Amino acid sequence: MKVLSLFDGISACHLALTKAGFNVDTYYTAEIDKYATKISEHHYPDAVRFGDVTKWQEWDIDWSSIDIVTGGFPCQAWSVAGKQMGDKDERGMLFWTMLDIMKMVLKHNPKAYFLMENVKMKKVFEEYITHHTEQALGQVEKHLINSALVSAQNRNRYYWTNIQGITQPEDKGLVLADVIESGGAERPCEPREFKTDSLCHHAATATDLNGNESIKRVYAETGKAPTSTTMGGGHREPKLLIVPEATKKGYAEIEPGQCVDLTFPTSKTRRGRKMENKSNCLTAANFDYNHWNGHTYRKLTALECERLQTFPDFFTLVTDENGKQLVSNTQRYKSLGNAWTVDVIAHIFRGINNAK
Repeated sequence: MKVLSLFDGISACHLALTKAGFNVDTYYTAEIDKYATKISEHHYPDAVRFGDVTKWQEWDIDWSSIDIVTGGFPCQAWSVAGKQMGDKDERGMLFWTMLDIMKMVLKHNPKAYFLMENVKMKKVFEEYITHHTEQALGQVEKHLINSALVSAQNRNRYYWTNIQGITQPEDKGLVLADVIESGGAERPCEPREFKTDSLCHHAATATDLNGNESIKRVYAETGKAPTSTTMGGGHREPKLLIVPEATKKGYAEIEPGQCVDLTFPTSKTRRGRKMENKSNCLTAANFDYNHWNGHTYRKLTALECERLQTFPDFFTLVTDENGKQLVSNTQRYKSLGNAWTVDVIAHIFRGINNAK
């Protein structure tokens, strides 16, 4: 495969093609974020990097050699969370830039594949993009796929492509409990009732934060995480409810200030009898017990956000030969929020082989 990835970010496209079973011979990228590029360079040092997509007419490229061209064009102008100005916004105009590039590829190689991605948006925008994509590129299939099917994240996205026969991915049934690691600084929160049949279990409200209600939402590990964003400051990272082990194991609820033994052997045999999920014997020592001071939460780590986007662990952790971190956690969060869910894209790319 010779690939042209527009708005490439951290090269989720390359990783997805590999997962789908393709060998990437040449990988051209267009990306202006220096931290995302640093992560991409760490994994794919041989990629040919063009930078700004608006300079595409200056690129030295054999357009007829491109097998697939992709683009997750900027969403701020189209998203219900943005100003909703569409292509009247300067960022929204990049949709047309992307279409011009894709049109150039298909002009020189009519057998090439294309894939476009953007957020779930209001119907008038979705129809506008679909119509003009059909006018520019010909036959288009549009799919709304939620990353919740392949990950522990609720993330609805539209995909426009000429790869035919794409179906919905199989539901893997993943929830936050499948991606979280132990540890992390805990903060206070107030529990609230939530619907167990909803995708995300908004189980508590952070009490130590000021600002918009949305940044105070704390989620239980029994449901999905909310959609990952760029998380650019202001405590926007997804938040996880910390539940004492005693309650997670099915024991009676404890009250703040009560003492609870948090050590539970998974399996032990005593005099031929299996003692499973039993508390240790109570002793005079106090090191096995903890006072519970009320409901707490912590922010999801960058590693956990990698898992939500189905990247390999530590994919965004870039260090030098001395172990110094070259991309801050803030930039790791941002890059992941801007990225594609790898397993969704791999599922779409497998449609190429299915069609063949």
